[in-house]
Parts: sequence; C-alpha cells; structure tokens
Amino acid sequence: MTSKNNGLSAALVSNLQDVLSKRKGGSDGSAEEEMDESRPIVLVTNGDGIDSIGLVSLVEALVKEGLYNVHVCAPQTDKSVSSHSMTPGETIAASSADIKGATAFEVSGTTVDCISLGLSGALFAWSKPILVISGINQGSSCGHQMFYSGGVAGAREALISGVPSLSISLNWKKDESKESDFKDAVGVCLPLITATIRDIEKGVFPKDCSLNIEIPTSPSSNKGFKVTKQSMWRQSPSWQAVSANRHPGAGNFMSNQQSLGAQLAQLGRDASAAGAARRFTTQKKSIVEIESVGVAAKTDSRVKKYFRLEFVAKEQEHTDEDLDIKALEDGFVSVTPLSLLPKMDSETQAAASEWISKALNADQ
Repeated sequence: MTSKNNGLSAALVSNLQDVLSKRKGGSDGSAEEEMDESRPIVLVTNGDGIDSIGLVSLVEALVKEGLYNVHVCAPQTDKSVSSHSMTPGETIAASSADIKGATAFEVSGTTVDCISLGLSGALFAWSKPILVISGINQGSSCGHQMFYSGGVAGAREALISGVPSLSISLNWKKDESKESDFKDAVGVCLPLITATIRDIEKGVFPKDCSLNIEIPTSPSSNKGFKVTKQSMWRQSPSWQAVSANRHPGAGNFMSNQQSLGAQLAQLGRDASAAGAARRFTTQKKSIVEIESVGVAAKTDSRVKKYFRLEFVAKEQEHTDEDLDIKALEDGFVSVTPLSLLPKMDSETQAAASEWISKALNADQ
C-alpha cells in the first residue's frame, strides 16, 4: 500500500529519513560527519597553499596510517612569506576542498588566519586537535628566515593557543629538487610525528615549545636527525627596480587597473553632466536649457616607481655544529625547539632536547 506524507511519496520520505539518520549534526555532509571519535585529531596547514605537493603528500600519508582524523585548513594561495600576519576586519572565505580521506578547507587568508579560524570552533565541530602540523613547506625556514615564514608562524599560532605543533620544511633547491622529494620527506618525518602524538597522549611531550623540522635537499640520503639551535642565518632580501615600459607584466598591471578605474569614473562624470544638460527650469514662463560641463579630472603628479622583492641565498660559513643551518647543509634533519619566549630558557631547551633524543632512539 502506498501512503502519503505531506504530499511526498513513502519511498521519498523513507530515503530522506535514511539520509538524516546517518547524519551526526554536520552541515555539509562532509567526511567530518563520519569521524571516528576514538582517533586523535590532527590539523594540517602550510605556507605554500592548499594545492602544494608537500601538504598533499603529508595528508595522504597521515590518512593512510589510519590512526588519525585528519583535518586541513590551509591558505588558498601562496602565503609562504606572510610571517605572523592576520586579516582582522575583513571577510575571508573558507571553501571545502577535496583531499581524499580528510576534511579540508581552503581559506582566503594567511596561514595564521587558517590556524586561528581552525582552532576557534567556528569552522570545525571539535574543540581542539591533539597536534597541529604546518608543512611540508617548500624551502628552508632556518635561522632568522623563521621570522618571515608563514609556515612556521602557523605552528607558532597553535602554540599560542595551547596546542602542540610541528613545522616541517624541505630544503628545496631550484634545478636540483624534484616533486618526488616531498614523498621522501614524508617518510623521513612520519616517525617523529608518530612519536610526538604518542607522547602527547602520554603527557610527556615537552610543553611551551614547538619543533621546527628542516629536511635536507636529498631526504632519502639524509645522515639522521640532529637536535639544533636556531641560527642567525637568513636569505638576503634583494629589491630590484622594475620599469613599467620594459616589464609590462610587472608594472602595467596596476597602471591598467588604475586606468580602468579612471575611465569608469569619467563615465560617471559624463553621465552626470548629460543628466544635468537635460534638466529644464521654467523661469518667467520661458524654458531655459541648463548646460553643464564636467569638471576636468585632477592630474596625479605623484612619482610612482615599481619594485620586485626576491630573496637571494648567499654562501655563508657556519662553524657551530649545533646550528640548524649547519646541520641542514651537512645533510642532517635539523630539529629545533622553538619557544614563545624571546630566548628559550636552558631548562626548556634541555627538556626538549632530551625528549627529541629519546623519541628518535625509540623509533630506530
């Protein structure tokens, strides 16, 4: 017998009830609704953007492990040198992204925006992940380069929010590195990620610090892990003057945009003038046409110059074996504890170093 329910067939009502019964309160039917609550939550971000091979390779490996609920909240575009910047007062969009096995969103903001939003409770239903991982980022973030790095800033924002974090970077070199190096880098850092989560659950992971992991250019032939200190190394900023005439792609873009804006503004003025010219006023029973002439636009006499910033790696001699950049250049995986304090106190440094050594030895 076929029954009716508010004009809907019984089959349709049954299908709707079946779909609703499988939901757990989610709003978009995403993989988050089927989350295994017994598994710890790992939140992944990066500085290079959600489509980067480093992030995708890491997320795929974490999902394949089958031990975690993997969530991703990463920038829509490259924010690798955005440092700890945020975008208050502006509306940013978080759009669902397709990464198999993970609940993922791409955000039209910085890496720090992504972590702040992800941990706020506004985007995800859960309250706090067990670990935040930023990476795998393309290019070294050793030394003072950390202060420019959006990837390291994402891990730092997690630490500010009280969540343990790792930032992971591959020492990518142009004309030498290849995309498959990211998969090798995942294999290198995965045991340390596993050890981190294990000891967070045990309550023995060092508090008040984040770990910055730097993987050498050839991950598969690395010489092992080394606990290091932050160096003063950085790439040198190089500002180059750009001629709008010689480099139309660099300079004329803004000029064209401004030219278009000026044209639209002039069209508006012309329209106003034309409207005024059509107005008639009656005075002493005579019809007088009022003509209007648009005021000429002011000329912009300001000097405008164009520049492009590039970071240039310069050869520097590093003699301290414990520095991050020295270990990285020597082929080691550098693991540097970072703190929110201006200078990490010796007790925290010692505790972090001891944990790293034990964790690495336990997995060998």
